Amino acid sequence: QEQLVESGGGLVQAGGSLRLSCAASERTLSSSAMGWFRQTPGKEREFVAATSWSGDCTNYADSVKGRFTISRDYTENTMYLHMNSLKPEDTAVYYCSANPHTSYACSIYAGDYDLWGQGTQVTVSS
Repeated sequence: QEQLVESGGGLVQAGGSLRLSCAASERTLSSSAMGWFRQTPGKEREFVAATSWSGDCTNYADSVKGRFTISRDYTENTMYLHMNSLKPEDTAVYYCSANPHTSYACSIYAGDYDLWGQGTQVTVSS
């Protein structure tokens, strides 16, 4: 069974940076659209960033545009979320996701993704 494993979360001061990693199988990484979502207690899972398998299509939530960058490293079989200029409102559990059925898209909808990681906590202090 395909698995996604996130890492890289932690506690950082406002204005700082973190890089989240999502380890995936070679097959998943090379043939799936992939995304990052985040969730805080009592709220629905929120779209952060997504990319098609080729990288031709990329989407970012307005709240992170210009600060976050999604990327893949095929040699490491890993997807990344580079987060800069972090704000307290970025505090959440971050989840990576994969959609192997519509690999050319970069959907902002959580329902379009079939595979999910366990999540990694990001806490930004003011």
